[in-house]
Amino acid sequence: MSYTIGIEAIRRQSPPRLAHTEYCSNYALVRAVTGKDPLDTPDAWRDFYNAWEIDLLWVTTDGPVPWSERGRVTDMGHAEFLEGGIDRRDRVYCPFQQVEEVLQFDAVDEYGLPEMDELVDYYENCYRRGQAEYPDQIFTAGYYNTLISGAIEAFGWEMLLEAAADRERFDRVLESFYQLSLHHYRAWAKTSAPVFISHDDMVWTEGAFLHPDFYRSAIFPRYAKLWQVLHEAGKVVLFCSDGTWTQFVDDIAQAGADGFIV
Repeated sequence: MSYTIGIEAIRRQSPPRLAHTEYCSNYALVRAVTGKDPLDTPDAWRDFYNAWEIDLLWVTTDGPVPWSERGRVTDMGHAEFLEGGIDRRDRVYCPFQQVEEVLQFDAVDEYGLPEMDELVDYYENCYRRGQAEYPDQIFTAGYYNTLISGAIEAFGWEMLLEAAADRERFDRVLESFYQLSLHHYRAWAKTSAPVFISHDDMVWTEGAFLHPDFYRSAIFPRYAKLWQVLHEAGKVVLFCSDGTWTQFVDDIAQAGADGFIV
């Protein structure tokens, strides 16, 4: 029933109750609700989602091989968020020493484009396995490192901000991330997944960290072209970004997002 409610809500068909989604990584809560430990009981999360009537799961995947195994990425470390601090990471490392290295960066050259048929098979299998494991929820397709998130992954914040000061050359760098994302979006478009989360952390908590004109000239038009690929395949596109992007809601809608995750 939850899956049906989720799909009806996504399609704006007035389901019998409000649809519900929530990103949860609270292991203690799952134990309290289900009596099962999600760290060692595979079906604990499924029981939790069903008990809480969660209709859509937040899922993205960017391919079979992480960027860190294909090319250079920056490690900014990680604060404690998960129970027991299991996600804490103290290492901080950036492979880029000069901003000029960033401005000459090409994401396609760095990380490569996986063979299309193999990539489609990988994404289709990810979706089918996930949907089978969680039959009562929408198991979304999705891509995380779309444009700005890709630049953060590669360069880290300091190098990204330095490079972004040169708008013209940084736009060319973003074009390379767009071309990389386009390849993956095209692969996802060939799968049977009906709902796609397009993730890109394009702002800070305080709002835009780039000039609004740059968002409107270099970022949103690229979103529109990516989402067109998905729409032509019949997918529903949900845009997701951390931070505060109230000033850009209309821009995101005009670019083609069918819904927002904030």
